[in-house]
Amino acid sequence: QVQLVESGGGLVQAGGSLRLSCSASGRTSSTYAMGWFRQAPGKEREFVAAIGWSGRITNYADSVKGRFTISRDYAKNTVYLQMNSLKPEDTAVYFCTVDRANRVSGFDGAYDYWGQGTQVTVSS
Repeated sequence: QVQLVESGGGLVQAGGSLRLSCSASGRTSSTYAMGWFRQAPGKEREFVAAIGWSGRITNYADSVKGRFTISRDYAKNTVYLQMNSLKPEDTAVYFCTVDRANRVSGFDGAYDYWGQGTQVTVSS
């Protein structure tokens, strides 16, 4: 089992920035891909970003390209999501996830473990 705990969410004005963190514990491995998804009220969960085990391969949803950056710290077993130029449509619960097969996929079915989520609210 892998446990994931997200933090860093909050309320921010449009145009502002937030950095989300996700700390992994349990049967973790540096060979796993890690990712972020989000779910807004009344909408389906959607892919945001993912990063491969090496850190060299990343994948972003078109809606966040150029604004969000995913990164990881192997020593801390932590993945980050730096979110800049936030928009009201970025408001959602953000979930951290792990893919043991390192596929760096945008498909949520590829992921094995999920955190509880952290709320991000962007006011206009």
